[in-house]
Amino acid sequence: MKPLSKKKWGMLKKNWQLYLLFLPPLVWFILFRYWPMVGVQIAFKDFRPGDTIFNAKWIGLANFTKFFRHYLFWDLMKNTIVITLYQLAVNFPLPIIFALALNATCRDKFRKVVQYITYMPYFISTVVMVGIIMQLLNSRIGVINNIIAFLGGARTDFMASAKLFSSVYVWSGVWQNTGWNSIIYLAALSSISQELHEAAMIDGASRLNRVIHIDLPGIAPTMIVLLIMNCGQIMNLGFEKIFLMQNSMNLRASQVISTYVYSIGLKNAPPEFSYGTAIDLFNSAINLLLIVSVNKLMRRFGESSLW
Repeated sequence: MKPLSKKKWGMLKKNWQLYLLFLPPLVWFILFRYWPMVGVQIAFKDFRPGDTIFNAKWIGLANFTKFFRHYLFWDLMKNTIVITLYQLAVNFPLPIIFALALNATCRDKFRKVVQYITYMPYFISTVVMVGIIMQLLNSRIGVINNIIAFLGGARTDFMASAKLFSSVYVWSGVWQNTGWNSIIYLAALSSISQELHEAAMIDGASRLNRVIHIDLPGIAPTMIVLLIMNCGQIMNLGFEKIFLMQNSMNLRASQVISTYVYSIGLKNAPPEFSYGTAIDLFNSAINLLLIVSVNKLMRRFGESSLW
């Protein structure tokens, strides 16, 4: 390794506070993101409680083959992909629409009130959020079912319905996250020059025309980057929320890869650490392939990409 030049040492001494500020997240990232990758090798081993990572017996791709041949494989893949694509189709455009609507609002006080109200659900913990969902959708005393009954409809046990599980999961996420996710788009909209809008108004452009021809192209790079990042999470579903909403009656639709890894890798007796790690590694490999592929497509057909 080459020693640092005097110029680099000078920069280091001059900006030592910035490097010191950067040090804690760097250490955290190494300890909790990179160092645990050493344990990924147990996906290719027959690891049992009492073994160490390094002395467990190598079995190659046997754990992956076991998962691919499992009778639940296609059900897990289908449930994971359906819920995630449903979530992407709803949660990606709604924050954009919401941000554009807020940006078009002329009254600042009204805009701030709406922002405060829509941001607040994001700070509710997942456990409390699921408790609220269960109370709202309760078939006997829930507000939603009371409204349905008042309008002459039949009460529905939403949490016990496998058919409705994905909709409950996705739309409750819309309520919790849309306001927060719109912040980055509002920031991008604020960077668009007002001179463009003024020139368009002089030319007789309506508000809708300005949104289509000025605002949307202005936030297009941000939209593309976030779309690529979201596509890289297609096989990932938040474990905590879906696990808390899961029950024996909706298990047919709610059993996804992340909850299956928990049940087989930790909850099972004895726990199958190697098998669970192999499934999670397979899941991560698909996400990596998706994010690289989508980024390559965006770079080929557009001007913006993640790298």
